[in-house]
Amino acid sequence: MSGIASYRENQIGTESRGRLVVMLYEGAIKFLNLALEELEAGNYDRKGEYINKAVDIIHELNVCLDLDAGGEIAQNLRGLYLFMIRHLTEANMQRDTQRIREVMSLLADLNEGWKAISG
Repeated sequence: MSGIASYRENQIGTESRGRLVVMLYEGAIKFLNLALEELEAGNYDRKGEYINKAVDIIHELNVCLDLDAGGEIAQNLRGLYLFMIRHLTEANMQRDTQRIREVMSLLADLNEGWKAISG
């Protein structure tokens, strides 16, 4: 394992859960920005790869929700995550930049909230 990979693995292993959620949101936003760039350049295969990476992150956020402990907030997040996944799937099939931007906006809003509570 390279020094950089080892450092990143250690960094992720020691981050708080809130900070990890922030990192996941930032990763999804980054992939959606890349998807938009590829879509505008006409690179539809690459666009799809980046959208799928963002969907994978959102799916992971969804399956990690603790619905018992999180109550109504977790239920609302689940609904929002499922909406984002559907929206991105449609955006991917229809090459719709507006839907990608809508999901990016939702992710950015959630990210700001998580940043505020995770310090």
